[in-house]
Amino acid sequence: MTFLFLDTVPVAAGTVSVAFTDRRLDVGDLAAADVRTAGLAEIARVTGATPCLMHQVHGTAVHLVADPDETVPDADALVTQDAGVALLARAADCVPVLLVADTGAVAAVHAGREGVRRGVVPNAVSRLRDLGAGGIRGWVGPHICGRCYEVPEELQAEVAAAVPATRSTTSWGTPALDLGAGVLAQLAAAEVSTTEVAGCTREDARLHSHRRDGAAAGRLAGVVWRAA
Repeated sequence: MTFLFLDTVPVAAGTVSVAFTDRRLDVGDLAAADVRTAGLAEIARVTGATPCLMHQVHGTAVHLVADPDETVPDADALVTQDAGVALLARAADCVPVLLVADTGAVAAVHAGREGVRRGVVPNAVSRLRDLGAGGIRGWVGPHICGRCYEVPEELQAEVAAAVPATRSTTSWGTPALDLGAGVLAQLAAAEVSTTEVAGCTREDARLHSHRRDGAAAGRLAGVVWRAA
């Protein structure tokens, strides 16, 4: 499997890799069991690490992974200090965010509309700093862009009141949200150096999109791991 995007960075504890999958894999909860199992197996094969998932609930909880075989937690961010563990944040329009601390600790974050509004990304950054991180780098993965994510005006106002950078307008002139811009603003405020991986999920046929494909949409994954 070739990732849509792959980057590798040195850290104090070795080497960390960050990657984003495309629609060649579907690791969503609604995927057929054999499809999802095959996708996770492929990620394990390529990374040489044990994939760890979370039951994403559009909240702000950050879960520390100490045992890759533990029960899948209800959370929207995973953090680990361990090598040989691949953290996954899954999305089909929401923003997958990967964080790497200079210590070698890593995080994977699912930032949907509510997660951006309520601050799940800053929460994950804070958890890494609580674990001793100095410098942190971030990667913001493919997501629906502000030209495509139409929402009611009242909802736009509610989210933009909390994160002003999210306010946007669709390409056809209606109220919209730019969740990626909101995440980038939150990371900048937290002094996290960030790389943006281009691609609007609704516009790019290589990517899964719920807005484009509805219930048939699969889920791509942001994946981060430190080599064992």
